[in-house]
Amino acid sequence: MAAESSFDIVSKLDRQEVDNALNQTGKELSQRFDFKGTGTTITWQGEDVEIRSSSEERALAALEVFKEKLVKRKLSLKILDAADEPKLSGKEYRLPVALKEGITSEDAKKISKLIRDEGPKGVKAQIQGDELRVSSKKKDDLQAVQNLVKEKDLDLALQFVNYR
Repeated sequence: MAAESSFDIVSKLDRQEVDNALNQTGKELSQRFDFKGTGTTITWQGEDVEIRSSSEERALAALEVFKEKLVKRKLSLKILDAADEPKLSGKEYRLPVALKEGITSEDAKKISKLIRDEGPKGVKAQIQGDELRVSSKKKDDLQAVQNLVKEKDLDLALQFVNYR
């Protein structure tokens, strides 16, 4: 059993699913009674999302609707980085919602240290750009590492890919 098994830990967005959730939210905002006349909209702003409304409460409510749609599409809410309060810009409130993707080098080091300290012996974690390659001679050890990382509930939406 000389061959090593490995998998990658990544943090990627499914842009199509986010776009679908955004479109569904926009449709619901235009049809719901409590949003009538508030001018509440949700749109793409480059790589991120922006919610606009005539009142602070409606902007925050629109964010909740967006979160519901993301959850229904099986997307983690950890991808969202929304401002705490909408900012008043002229006559409307704007709530920027950044979408987080990729593992920062700081987070990669944290995960790597976690695997080294608490993971099974003989498991190696290498940082490769914005992902982490985990390898071991035993597949059971790799599954133990996956469970360990899932249990730690890090502030990232992580996926495990390229399992070989």
